[in-house]
Amino acid sequence: MRITDLPFNTTDWSTVQVTEHPGVTGKALWRTQQFGEIRVRMVEYTAGYLADHWCQKGHVLFCLAGELQTELEDGRTFTLKPGMSYQVADGAEPHRSSTHRGATLFIVD
Repeated sequence: MRITDLPFNTTDWSTVQVTEHPGVTGKALWRTQQFGEIRVRMVEYTAGYLADHWCQKGHVLFCLAGELQTELEDGRTFTLKPGMSYQVADGAEPHRSSTHRGATLFIVD
């Protein structure tokens, strides 16, 4: 990732508008900021969330609260708890998220 032409600034995530993205079950609540080509999000998955697609976008994802299950298309699964992260490149390994009890994430892509 190369960050250019971005002056120092702060984000008060509580003031960023929420957009709702339904999953197969549950929903994802996104607070999104765009800085040039870099998208930064605070995402809350409701309990019982299951993504409705296999994502091919690269991310740096950090789990702030709850517990997130990430399944790779090849069948491997990973569980993130608060303080854990994952990193994946664009087009590297299709993945999808789910959570039984909910999760809050900080995502850069």
